[in-house]
Amino acid sequence: MRTTLLTILAIGAFVITPMAVAEKESGAADRLDASADVLRDMMHADDKGIPQDLMNRAQCVVVIPNMKKAGFIWGAKYGRGYAVCRRRGGSGWTAPAGMRIEGGSFGLQIGGSESDAVVLVNNESGMKHLLEDKFTLGGDATVAAGPVGRDASAQTDVALHAEMLSYSRSRGLFAGIALEGATLRPDKDANRELYGREVGNREILTGGDIKAPVAAEKLERALNRESARKD
Repeated sequence: MRTTLLTILAIGAFVITPMAVAEKESGAADRLDASADVLRDMMHADDKGIPQDLMNRAQCVVVIPNMKKAGFIWGAKYGRGYAVCRRRGGSGWTAPAGMRIEGGSFGLQIGGSESDAVVLVNNESGMKHLLEDKFTLGGDATVAAGPVGRDASAQTDVALHAEMLSYSRSRGLFAGIALEGATLRPDKDANRELYGREVGNREILTGGDIKAPVAAEKLERALNRESARKD
């Protein structure tokens, strides 16, 4: 029994370690460019894109490119990306604030996957969670799988009442990723790398005085192209 348990733990470590190494090698600027690509692709996916009316109503957007999920018995989720919010008045977007998503699930699952995730933050109460040190999707913040399709109606109970709507695109061994139960928190290392100093997500997303770095130009263009002003 002891030998079996040690074998399982060793295999689990073998699966998860490359995931952590790959994340470490991905720089903040690279993740910004990848976030722009993810947003564009998920907005314009054939008949399954994020509805334009929901994007136009979003107060904030979180994009996590290349989120990793790997597991042997224990599944683990990990990813790094960015949050942006509307500027005061609803026109334009703030500079990007680094975000980390982490979570786990228990169950018999062998394999790994890589997915992109987009979370639309629908209202002020949802935005407040982005300013916290850490919050849990489905726990601290209400989250639901967002409706898809360019012509999908936003007038549903899910869209009207959830603080956040989540979307994912999977390219691995799992059919999809459930974001409920995952935790999000500020990525202080990414912020330091982008802005050259210690700066918190609250200051970035609400202050209005933080200028977006040059590396964020591609993401900024994508955001303004998809939804320049809040409905």
